[in-house]
Amino acid sequence: MDLVLLTAAASATALATGLGAIPVFYLGSRAELLRPVLLGAAIGAMSVASVLGLLKPALDEGGTPEIVIGFAAGVSLLVVARRILAGRDVHVGELRGAGVRTSALVFGVLLVHSLPEGLAIGTAYASDRAGLSLFVILAIGLQNIPEGTSVAIPMAAAGFSRAEQFWAAVLTSAPQPVGAVLAFYVVEHVRGLLPASFAFAAGAMLALVAFELVPQAFGQSRWLRASAGSLAGAAVMVALAASVGV
Repeated sequence: MDLVLLTAAASATALATGLGAIPVFYLGSRAELLRPVLLGAAIGAMSVASVLGLLKPALDEGGTPEIVIGFAAGVSLLVVARRILAGRDVHVGELRGAGVRTSALVFGVLLVHSLPEGLAIGTAYASDRAGLSLFVILAIGLQNIPEGTSVAIPMAAAGFSRAEQFWAAVLTSAPQPVGAVLAFYVVEHVRGLLPASFAFAAGAMLALVAFELVPQAFGQSRWLRASAGSLAGAAVMVALAASVGV
């Protein structure tokens, strides 16, 4: 029953990514104006979730060496994924050009990034800390929405249909249920891995914020909108953490 509920929750966070494509359907290229705000909200939400929902429990339950190693491994996963995906030249059917290449790169990066997010969900679900799994699930669901927008904007410019934009956005988060079940299974059977698992997920998520989201959100003339979004996202997560007792 636990695995069924966990899979359903992780699948719901994946579907939330598709919601981010919807503004692009109606705003087209103007959706780019919303992107700094949405990315800022994701930055605030993920940063607070990583610290309160992952690093804090890791420090409470584990020693410094295993947390440092887990955190470094999470950051390394993100760095390696970026290097593997950089500079790829691709086409999709008859659609070619820079727009398609950008779409494929964004899709690939988010696809790889969603695995540690799934690991965070599974690790939190396997822990005994009250309210933690709900907090992490809601945090990741919230930050998935601007990821969907990031996928849909270049796809719309490249000529992909609305259905293709929506399901491509959802597909970028497909590894989340897989990662959630994997982390839950591992932690359930080896409870000693819980602190390192928390630290690993926190490292990957904070690296995603630092290397991907911040540069995208805080570009020239965007910092005000991105800052407003970041403050709003962080405030929502702090309020949520207080309400669920994290």
